[in-house]
Amino acid sequence: MATRERADDTRPAAAATDAEAGEPDAATGPLDSVLRPVRAGNGFEEALEQVLQLLRLGLVPPGERLPSERELSQHLRISRVTLREVLKVLQDQNMVESRRGRYGGTFVLPRPAAPEGSGELRRRIAAVDVEDTLRFREVLEAGAAGLCAEGLTADAELRLRGALDATQGARLEDYRRQDTLLHLTLAELSGSRTLAARYAAVRATLNELLDCIPLLVRNLEHSQQQHAAVVEAVLDRDADAAREMMREHCGGTAALLRGFLA
Repeated sequence: MATRERADDTRPAAAATDAEAGEPDAATGPLDSVLRPVRAGNGFEEALEQVLQLLRLGLVPPGERLPSERELSQHLRISRVTLREVLKVLQDQNMVESRRGRYGGTFVLPRPAAPEGSGELRRRIAAVDVEDTLRFREVLEAGAAGLCAEGLTADAELRLRGALDATQGARLEDYRRQDTLLHLTLAELSGSRTLAARYAAVRATLNELLDCIPLLVRNLEHSQQQHAAVVEAVLDRDADAAREMMREHCGGTAALLRGFLA
């Protein structure tokens, strides 16, 4: 007998199909920090919020394909019917497009360029407590760096080195996405899923603000030096140095935003 959708758009485990009832695939890195099982009652709304956050963070760059429906539905613990409703909303907003055929799927569309200048920046911060966001970000980031410095597995160290290398070799237009991935990797490797999830949300808000200011080559060079210092301290298992360098790095970003707001 066919499984009937529940009113809250989630399914009881016993009623889900084999493809949807199983555990999510092996850890997919930063995606695990953003995509979490939704709560019963608001399945559609919470799923839409999380997929939007995935796009805002740039974890899937423009032109690339989103994870499969099977993978997304498993991470979010929703039916494919509900997931397709979420994807339909994103298509209507011209954020993704669906392609058929052997190499089909749901692909991310380029975001319109964010207008630069203090006017757009001020409009975006109208609903954001910037100082609170920056302080919370610093607490989470410094805490994550310190926890990572307590000791990582060999595989985790390779992941962290790979994320750092990706920022160092990134093109200017892709730098912010790679920067986001490095910080999300540190948050995830901290071992606290709650910390990683909170950081993903804060980073999404921060990126909305950063998208309104220009990428300054001098600032990026300085950030790269700080990134390398943080990773070196983590790999040396120097928690105090990792926390202090991360605080300094967060302070630089905060100063840049305050400068454009002045």
